Amino acid sequence: MSGRVRSIHIASEQGAEPESVAAVEAVADAGLRGDRYFSDAGTFAERTGGDLTLIESEALAAVERDDGIELEPGAHRRNITTEGVRLNHYVNHRFRVGEATCLGVELCEPCSYLEQHLGEQGVREALVHRGGLRCRIVATGRIHTGDTIEPMEGESTKSDG
Repeated sequence: MSGRVRSIHIASEQGAEPESVAAVEAVADAGLRGDRYFSDAGTFAERTGGDLTLIESEALAAVERDDGIELEPGAHRRNITTEGVRLNHYVNHRFRVGEATCLGVELCEPCSYLEQHLGEQGVREALVHRGGLRCRIVATGRIHTGDTIEPMEGESTKSDG
C-alpha cells in the first residue's frame, strides 16, 4: 500500500519547536539534515532506529475525534506526517520515502516527554499503538512534501498482501 508525505518537520535542537520544511535531505545512518537527531542532540539520540520518525495523519485525526486532543502540525514531534499508508505494517520492512530508502525499526510509541512538552494530559495514552514508526535511513535521498511512500520491490506488508 502506498501513501504520500503530507508534511515534514525538523527541530534544530532538543526542545525547539519543530519547523515545517518543503524538502529535506535524508542521510543514511544519520537522519534528516538540520534535525536535532542528525547531530545526536535529541532526547532519544542513543536509541537505535531514530534517523527518521513518521506518523499517520489519519491517526492524528482519530486522536482528535476520539479523545478531543488536537495536535498542531509538528507538535507530535515526528518528522514526517503521512497520508494513506499504514505505518505499523512497515516494521521490519524496507520502503521508499521520496528518494530515500528506509527500514522500519519499531513503532514510535508515545512517551511521557511528549505529554510533558505539550502540557496535554492524555496525549500519551491516546497515541498508544498509533504514535507512528521509527526508521533507519539505509540509502540517502531527498524527501519532498507530496512524495510517495511505498514498499521496496519484493517487500510485502500486512496491508498489501
